Amino acid sequence: MDSPTFHAGELEAQRRAGVGDVAAAAAAAGFIRDRMPEQHRAFFASLPFLVIASGDETGQPWVSIMEGPEGFATSPNPRQLRLAASLDRADPLAATLAAGSEIGMLGIALASRRRNRLNGFIRPEGTGYVVHVHQSFGNCPQYIHAREWRRVEARQAPPARLSDRLQPSHKAWIAAADTLFIGSGVRAGGGRTAGGFDASHRGGEPGFVQVAKDGSLQIPDYPGNNFFNTIGNLVRDPRVGLLFVSFETGSLLQIAGRARIDWGAAGSDDPQARRMIRVAIDRVVERPGALSLRWRRDGLEALKMTVIDKVVESDAITSFHLAPREGGPLAPFQPGMHLPVALTDPGQAGPVRRSYSLSGSPTAEHYRISVKREDRGTVSRVLHDEIAVGDTIMTGRPAGAFQAPSSNSPLVLVSAGVGVTPMLSMLHAAVESGSGRPTRFVHGTRNRRSHAFAAEIDALIATGAPIERLVYYSAPEASDGPGVHFDKAGRITAADLISLNAGADADYMLCGPERFLADIHAGLTARGVDPGRIHFETFGPGG
Repeated sequence: MDSPTFHAGELEAQRRAGVGDVAAAAAAAGFIRDRMPEQHRAFFASLPFLVIASGDETGQPWVSIMEGPEGFATSPNPRQLRLAASLDRADPLAATLAAGSEIGMLGIALASRRRNRLNGFIRPEGTGYVVHVHQSFGNCPQYIHAREWRRVEARQAPPARLSDRLQPSHKAWIAAADTLFIGSGVRAGGGRTAGGFDASHRGGEPGFVQVAKDGSLQIPDYPGNNFFNTIGNLVRDPRVGLLFVSFETGSLLQIAGRARIDWGAAGSDDPQARRMIRVAIDRVVERPGALSLRWRRDGLEALKMTVIDKVVESDAITSFHLAPREGGPLAPFQPGMHLPVALTDPGQAGPVRRSYSLSGSPTAEHYRISVKREDRGTVSRVLHDEIAVGDTIMTGRPAGAFQAPSSNSPLVLVSAGVGVTPMLSMLHAAVESGSGRPTRFVHGTRNRRSHAFAAEIDALIATGAPIERLVYYSAPEASDGPGVHFDKAGRITAADLISLNAGADADYMLCGPERFLADIHAGLTARGVDPGRIHFETFGPGG
């Protein structure tokens, strides 16, 4: 049975993965909205291309890219996106969009590794289209490979090449790919918000998508937002669309097929894979030079950083202080941004990439990332167990959009567990700016052994800046002193935050596990806090 937010297939996938209560709570908390927040509207309008998924006349999903000049996407209101662009007639979705259809859309900025998604209905309007939004939500930056884009002079593309199976050149293309876009769908109809088409991103090391001997594809499914939109759609309708992009030539490889879900990822040697999507191929459309856009990765994840210090912060969190190996200034960052990290792991075919929040002062002469060791993690275990002071690691430039609004209104920083890392950077900035901005720092953890940065936070408060601290221990031990090591036993609630009396103009910054964010977000909005003043960043078991 469908829910207002998830259809039966998504609910079944969440149940089988054991995350149904988390996903339901996150949706109820406003992670999935029926309109675009201001940040998403501005983001879509800034992009040179959009990934779209819909069905052809038979309902078979396809995925494509719509590109246009700067500003081709505009948002006149939170429920609409207007597109001043069109698809080439060779595109499998050209006829569908011309007639109007349900659509899934992914906006992704590869350079900053940011992405947002929406689902809705598209109809032609003049020489372009208008999209009516039914669902809007953000995604984390994990598994996105950073690339910068440029545009070349548009030329007449060669004719599309059609096939019912992969050719040797296609197999080589896929073997070299580190990025895949996937489209799936369950027709909603009747004005329901649950259902429709989804456009989603998948990323990994080159060769993460494997071509089996019978010509089918094997796609690993990594930990994500726990909504299971794609997997849930495939539970209901196994038809699937895939898109591989040649970032160097602008060519597209569009594939239509039928998917089968392997819930245990049987036979996979990828420790991060939780499930496997196996796709039998029905049709292939190769479109050489279809786009005027080109992308490059050179230098984006090639910053060589030396580990100048390694500090144990708690029983699970360790900080790594990083400075440019060749000296020189650091690229600046804003509090709340993350740092992409690439490490070599003997069990992986190539470098493994993760992003970690910068936890230090934005004015420091080095970066600091603070990493929780995950038992099933790949990069976190290498960092904790193998990386030492003096070692060199590769990083990209700081990126991310989780930043406190620029104002002097009260700021409430709320975190749980390792979610404290971006909040600590924001706290440093609040103190160092000397603005006098009233700040409440609220943090939850299990006990003193898991309590990271306690002394550092107390030192910042001791500077005399207008900061109030409130620390919760959910499982305090006998040696943990109330009023000394922590302020309250239990877990943070929205009622506790309201009792801080930060005022109606306060901005709430939230970071922690999805269930924690869901409960706090729902509680704050239920108590009258403007959703536009609640900003959140999730973290998961990416490792």
